Amino acid sequence: MFDLVIKNGKVFTGAGNPWFVSDIAVKNGVITEIGKISKDAKTVIEAKGLAVAPGVIDLHDHSDYTILANREAVSKVHMGVSTTVFASCGSGAAPLNEEMRDEIKRHSPFLKASGVDVTWSSMEEYLSFLGSDGLSINVAPLVGFGTVRKYVMGMEMRAPTPQELDSMKHQIGLAMKAGCRGITTGLRYDPQSYATTEEVIELSKVAAQYGGFYTSHVRDEGDRGAPVAAIEEIIRISREANIPVNISHFKILSKRFMDLCPELIKMVNDARDEGLQVTADQYPYNASGTGLGAWIPKWANEGGSEKLVKRLNTPEVYEKIKEGLAVSMEDRGGPEAALISSFPLDGSLVGLNLAQVADMRKQEPLECSLELLKEHVEAVLSGRIKGGFSIVNFNQTEENIQLIMRQPWVAFGTDGRAHSPTGVLNKDIPAPHPRFYGTFPRVLGRYVREKNVITLEDAVRKMTSLPAQILSLRDRGILVPGNQADIVVFDHDTVIDRSDFVPPESTKLFPEGILHLVVNGEITLYDKEHTGARAGKVLRNPVAS
Repeated sequence: MFDLVIKNGKVFTGAGNPWFVSDIAVKNGVITEIGKISKDAKTVIEAKGLAVAPGVIDLHDHSDYTILANREAVSKVHMGVSTTVFASCGSGAAPLNEEMRDEIKRHSPFLKASGVDVTWSSMEEYLSFLGSDGLSINVAPLVGFGTVRKYVMGMEMRAPTPQELDSMKHQIGLAMKAGCRGITTGLRYDPQSYATTEEVIELSKVAAQYGGFYTSHVRDEGDRGAPVAAIEEIIRISREANIPVNISHFKILSKRFMDLCPELIKMVNDARDEGLQVTADQYPYNASGTGLGAWIPKWANEGGSEKLVKRLNTPEVYEKIKEGLAVSMEDRGGPEAALISSFPLDGSLVGLNLAQVADMRKQEPLECSLELLKEHVEAVLSGRIKGGFSIVNFNQTEENIQLIMRQPWVAFGTDGRAHSPTGVLNKDIPAPHPRFYGTFPRVLGRYVREKNVITLEDAVRKMTSLPAQILSLRDRGILVPGNQADIVVFDHDTVIDRSDFVPPESTKLFPEGILHLVVNGEITLYDKEHTGARAGKVLRNPVAS
């Protein structure tokens, strides 16, 4: 007897081939048969007229901490995600020293509220803790370069000494031995922006020794004036470190460079023609999400938050920071295009843009923005508040989103976090970017069914077998006998995202059309309801173990 049979569905294998009508049988967490199945099963899901596909793999995620507060990964499960990938943008949960642990506690108050004590230091300790109490989805771990650099060097804006470089290499090696599948960087962010390409190459060589790959929020997506050089850099890293590379959330977010998209795509195609394994992921929205601290000059963040506040309180330095912010804000669409999604000091500002807040405060927008940043950092340092100051920024064109989406080497990722519309995460992250809840249904509904940008078969491939290929997940991402039973059932005629940017309560709406999700053979979403199952696993790199 089988544990589960999904009957009469339109099977999309994930390979990109045309769908076919078939049954799928599952036993002991594994797909055992695909075809006409007559044997009995403990559970039968009737899927006539519905799409049956591999569980979605979210290639770019930031759930390192939120999933500890919501192990059911509610927002992910309702999108059909069976596997997620973090760390991302170079920022992860290990290794940690005492100072870094204290900082995490200040910026992630939901951890304490959930009974989570940040006691781990190494990647092995973190991954063991992550898997200790069950997860509703799988996690494929990466090691964050920014976390490692901060662990070894703090926020120093300089090159590492030979001893420090060796220490970083050692930490990357330990993380890879613990089971990480690659290294992630966020060279746009401080202190990672302080690193040279040569430093990154040396560390990437370590990850390559363990069969890992490299993924990066590249050094510039336009607002620092050198997007072509940023793509040249990641291609150089692939060539010189002999490592597959992936461009995280591939986009152009500067008004100056919107017409460069075809050129950047050609650079990737040329690199692939050279034999370099270069891929990318994207989210299907015209808005990014980050902290305002990423918009100011990188030197302003050197040394950490206390030194930043000191600089903001020094008039001549403040003016230089303001000049840098002016360039970045103009590139990103101005204060009207910057929506506040989290501001613990004053929740009434959530859902307003920086121009509106400046008008309320009778301040010029740049001055208002820096005052908000200073007030937030000072309040966090004093212990008066905990949590982050986040911005959603409308800065991309629909034309470029669609052009990138059509590239066969582009997968999808949320650039979000595991979230829940109730509980501590809702309190501390009150208005998440709608991609937290809508990314994959938005692709299937808006870009496949409504706009015909890509086919349904290719969309499924980009959500399943392509990210599995990038991650070297050999037993997931394709529906074939012998693979792990991560399976999603959805209505391709109705699937669509429902989350929006404003008001805050609309940012956390579950999508339509995602009906059932099976993770490692366990039904985790049944008829749109989370079952509470925690069958997920930490998918450690077997090459490293």
